[in-house]
Amino acid sequence: MHFTSNRIDAPHLARLVEISVTLNSTLELEPLLHNILTTAAELLDCEKASILLYNEKRGDLSFMSATGSDAGQLAEIPVPLEGSLAGTIFLTGEPLIINDVSKDPRHFGAVGAKTGFQTRALLGVPMRRRGQTTGVLEALNKHSGDFSNGDADVLAVVASQAAVAIHNAQLVQALQRAHAELTRVHKIKSNFMALATHELRTPLAIITSYAEFLQQDAQGTASSHAARVLEAALRQRAIIESMTNMNLLQLGRVDLKLAPLSLQELLHRAWAEECGGAQAKQLRVDWSLPAEVAQVTGDAEHLPLVFKNIFNNAIRFTPSGGKIHVSLDSGPSEARVTVRDSGVGIPAGELTNIFKDYYQVEDHMTRRHGGLGLGLAIARGIVQLHGGRIWAESAGPNRGATVSIMLPRMLDVRSP
Repeated sequence: MHFTSNRIDAPHLARLVEISVTLNSTLELEPLLHNILTTAAELLDCEKASILLYNEKRGDLSFMSATGSDAGQLAEIPVPLEGSLAGTIFLTGEPLIINDVSKDPRHFGAVGAKTGFQTRALLGVPMRRRGQTTGVLEALNKHSGDFSNGDADVLAVVASQAAVAIHNAQLVQALQRAHAELTRVHKIKSNFMALATHELRTPLAIITSYAEFLQQDAQGTASSHAARVLEAALRQRAIIESMTNMNLLQLGRVDLKLAPLSLQELLHRAWAEECGGAQAKQLRVDWSLPAEVAQVTGDAEHLPLVFKNIFNNAIRFTPSGGKIHVSLDSGPSEARVTVRDSGVGIPAGELTNIFKDYYQVEDHMTRRHGGLGLGLAIARGIVQLHGGRIWAESAGPNRGATVSIMLPRMLDVRSP
């Protein structure tokens, strides 16, 4: 049977325009379903309206909602595609008018038996989105007279708009669920990180103290062993500190205590803590710092971590005998620190990824360089808190890398 919108009269067309605005302004699923069903029943002057959607897992139709019915009760009634009126509408993709369902063997009586509602007449139309049938919209028991082709045209317009609106609302619901799950997982991770770092600090402090004591008093091989224990303990302490800093940044709990700071002093202080690794690998370090003090407004505790992490990264990824160049350029409003190395380089597709939390360019099963992948992520977080920018450049693998930090000379931000 073929239907045409020419059979829709002016009052119904005006009402359909209003409905279109309403449906497209609602993204909450329950109110949306209520609007669709109430509208359908009102326009067609019928007792009930219902929506059935295709269930891909079971291969049948499921009631999503119906006027005046318990949605949970209806959801428990699967409607087969074969041998049912709704299934026929879904499979053929064509509207169907049955003004006396008692004479049609396809009438699915299980619904009436479950709900106590007696269906006498039915008008159903397919719900389509992007050319694909997704469900069926039904109108039941017209109050006066029979369902007509004009009624079918009206219901088809509602069904077309409803299919898109329901899909959009379901997408929003899925996003909300995903966001809630991510929030829950993030909270669990943050709590674990805080607990783990707290629990590890005390035994590690004891190990470090004993190692220092043994190193001072022991001689020969024992002293060498104590030094190795101390080195491992200090490395573990650095990892714990990185995890703690990353957790605080993610939770927004880093409080900046801003004061005028000399960038030259910060760079030398940070290098003093990391230079042991450079000396062990016999790296050559060149400095290009201006004689005039380059002053920025920053946090004396957190800003040095930026340079420590960048130095550490350059040292780890530069082979023995390589070079590291540190430069500082200061302008009227910004100061730029650049750390360039002759190391393994960075593939073009990884230049932004290296600033992500726990990200490693190398595969975890085959990588040759240590670390958790937190150093640059921490540097990025602290630089951003200071109103600055950080980025990386590289000509490609084995061609070195350059990390640049741009900081405002006079910072006017509030701590989060």
